[in-house]
Amino acid sequence: MTPQQADLVEQLIAVGRKAVAAGLVIGSGGNLSAREPGSDACVVTCSGSWLDELRPEDFTLVAIADGAVRDGHPKPSSEAMLHLATYRVRADVNAVIHLHPQTSVLLDALGKPIRLLTIDHAYYVREVRSTPFIQSGTPELAEAGAAAVADGCNCVILGHHGCSVLGETVELAHKRAANLEEAARATLTMLQLGDTTTACPPEYLARVRAGEGSV
Repeated sequence: MTPQQADLVEQLIAVGRKAVAAGLVIGSGGNLSAREPGSDACVVTCSGSWLDELRPEDFTLVAIADGAVRDGHPKPSSEAMLHLATYRVRADVNAVIHLHPQTSVLLDALGKPIRLLTIDHAYYVREVRSTPFIQSGTPELAEAGAAAVADGCNCVILGHHGCSVLGETVELAHKRAANLEEAARATLTMLQLGDTTTACPPEYLARVRAGEGSV
């Protein structure tokens, strides 16, 4: 790996630990990837790795165009196809975080939209989409997940499974994933209190979607 790829690996190792500590995923659920801007390959967690115990040797280098694993690298995660398909349709994306956040998945399964309550939710998440249940680790899931974000959306819930969250950097993708689940938890609380309408002011959400807002 190049020094830049090795740095991305260290960033993903840190994200894995934080994601497990925050309850966004348990153990070996989920997978992470990143690439240098414009690169034709990405680093991705290998099969069976635990996100809070990641080491540099738990990553593999995979060609984005055809999924070929670079010589000497371990087998990538079974969900690597989702990452590769996403990079193919989003030239601006350099990190993909796939986690299993329970509240986000629960609300989606119940048909309850995740509401963006705070300015952080609105700024980082902006929009949440979802796909129906599709068997994990399949080309069909990879293509559905990529299609859901092809036009610029950065957060998609994969039905009864998890989420795929994107960013121009590893840090931004992580912030979006954290805010997605926080928004889901806030939504669940609001629903338990009988509230079905409260959300961040729509004018602020419109501004951040237009690239004008800040936190």
